[in-house]
Amino acid sequence: MAINPISLMASPRRGHYDAIIVGARCAGAATAMLLARAGLKVLAIDRKPYGSDTLSTHALMRPAVLQLWRWGLLEPLLEAGTPLIETTTFHYGDDEITIPLASGSELPGLIAPRRTVLDRILVDSARKAGAEILHEVAVGDLFADTRGRVRGVEIRAAGRASLRVSADIVVGADGIGSLVAKCVDAQPLRRGAVSAAHVYGYAPAEPGAGYHWYFRDGIAGSFIPTNDGLACIVASVPTGLFDQRLRLGHARARMDVLEVLSPALAAQAARAPKDARLQAFRGVPGYIRQPYGPGWALVGDAGFFRDPITSHGISDALRDAEGLARAILDGSEAAFAAWQQQRDLIANQILDTTDAIAGFDWTLDDIGERHRRFSAVLKAEVQALAGQPMPVRASKPETYRAPANQDRPPVGAKISRNRTGARP
Repeated sequence: MAINPISLMASPRRGHYDAIIVGARCAGAATAMLLARAGLKVLAIDRKPYGSDTLSTHALMRPAVLQLWRWGLLEPLLEAGTPLIETTTFHYGDDEITIPLASGSELPGLIAPRRTVLDRILVDSARKAGAEILHEVAVGDLFADTRGRVRGVEIRAAGRASLRVSADIVVGADGIGSLVAKCVDAQPLRRGAVSAAHVYGYAPAEPGAGYHWYFRDGIAGSFIPTNDGLACIVASVPTGLFDQRLRLGHARARMDVLEVLSPALAAQAARAPKDARLQAFRGVPGYIRQPYGPGWALVGDAGFFRDPITSHGISDALRDAEGLARAILDGSEAAFAAWQQQRDLIANQILDTTDAIAGFDWTLDDIGERHRRFSAVLKAEVQALAGQPMPVRASKPETYRAPANQDRPPVGAKISRNRTGARP
């Protein structure tokens, strides 16, 4: 179980926490923030530097914006220079459909923040609430008691002795390749059938630009205004086509796809600096994993992943973070089961509609209907979020323990990682 951790830049202040969260991106930082706001002692650990970038196409849909508003974070994101998106346009071949985004005092529009902005604001809010967050720190393993219940994490660093930190629950918010999911052998409940590849870069955008989504037979693209006066411009193709044409020549092949989609979109992309770096994601079929077990839970891409083509990943991460926080604060098996039931109901619909688009088996005559089905899922999701209470303070935060952790037995051995069973 050897790993290659980066240098341990800091050490936890406590030996035991109510919750340890592995990963401090949007899912992990949001979970840490909500639990800390409710009075729990929380530690979040992330391998990457504070405020660093990560693969993302940035676009937030209405459910995510609603949650950020509820948490008091929408205004800080706008103040950080994130442009307000007031229209979205679907380009089906040569046809265009522009939809004004309904605005109100609560939700003035949509946003697509850079992850250097969104993740930083979530981390800062978690710290302000009292969570302890360590960046550039690696978790090497989990450990469990003699009955197999997860009891904490083991931190390792080159040249230093490993350090064990215990918790009532360990949350994996560590993405597709989740170490937590592997350690606990979290089983896939469902696997998606398709994957798409995405190559993107940034170019200058005009003030007031909206979302633009482009579709032609077998290819797709997007124009997503984000921070610093830039737009994220994405070329999306089936993974098989990526392997054939884009894997070794990202720049030229991406421009070829954009030119077919829209000469105007290609011209926008050509305004990027010549040395601008492109990002590529080959694609992974979606999955829904078992989300919790004795002493552990998964959130964000660690628990549910769908192709980025529908731009719903951050929305899923924030929604599930709030649902998981509510279950942890309740602490009962019934609360975790209810969270999973709600998560799976929404996740299955999202995976269905996302696979229907990411499979590229549509025609320009029927892709609009698939988008309408996806829009109906989003509306149902917003209604469900609006009816959910915010996570509330535990009754006795100073002595909080998840019920199953009462009368804690002695800590036992490390968990043996299953390197195949938990993969999507």
